[in-house]
Parts: sequence; structure tokens; C-alpha cells
Amino acid sequence: MAFTASDLSVLAYANNFTLWHYTTIDASITTAGYFDKASDMLRVNDLIIANVDTDGTPATTFYVVTANTGGSVTIAAYV
Repeated sequence: MAFTASDLSVLAYANNFTLWHYTTIDASITTAGYFDKASDMLRVNDLIIANVDTDGTPATTFYVVTANTGGSVTIAAYV
């Protein structure tokens, strides 16, 4: 599947980062290019609470934006 902008929403702005929520039926959102369409909104160190695979085996994971260069966004699980 693909990123859906309407499923990404701001939960809070604080101390120069944004806390986001994203929900999707996709099982994985860490594939290369998944969040590229949101590159104009996401900044390095932003946090994303993601509810994934909502139509299968739902899971919730925290992610951090690790890179956003030239429209290419990279995220990683926040540990």
C-alpha cells in the first residue's frame, strides 16, 4: 500500500518537534520512500505514533524521523 496524507495528524507541537499519529492498514511503514509525500511536513526528530495493520493484526509502534533530505524521509523505531 501507500502513504495516505489524511491518516497523518498532529497530536502536539513541543520544544521544536512535532508528535504525530498515523493509522494504516499497511503492516509496515518503514519501507524506503513510504513517507516521502509528507517530506514538507515531517522534520528530523519528529515522533510518530503509528497504528499499523489495522485490518489484520493491529500493532502500535513509536517511530522517529531520522532523516529528511531532498524529499526523502527515513524513519526508525523509537527505542
